[in-house]
Amino acid sequence: MRAFDYGVEAGLFSAKGLKFRQKALGYRRFARAADAIRFAIEELPPDLLRGCSLEVNEETYAGQAIRQLYESVDFPLPRHAASSK
Repeated sequence: MRAFDYGVEAGLFSAKGLKFRQKALGYRRFARAADAIRFAIEELPPDLLRGCSLEVNEETYAGQAIRQLYESVDFPLPRHAASSK
């Protein structure tokens, strides 16, 4: 498995559908994947995170994979205590 590059641009997409329509994120671009991952984990409600996907270098990571990237020892940003949703 190759190392994940937290420093490249990333897009964060939310699920579309009736369940998420009221609070859908839609699409948001981040200069660094680390910022997108931290936003997804620390700012989004857990039910919305389950329907999100992160696109980095033409690869897609969804729900639990985003959390694993956040919890990795390689994650370069400080984590906030409130992220244990």
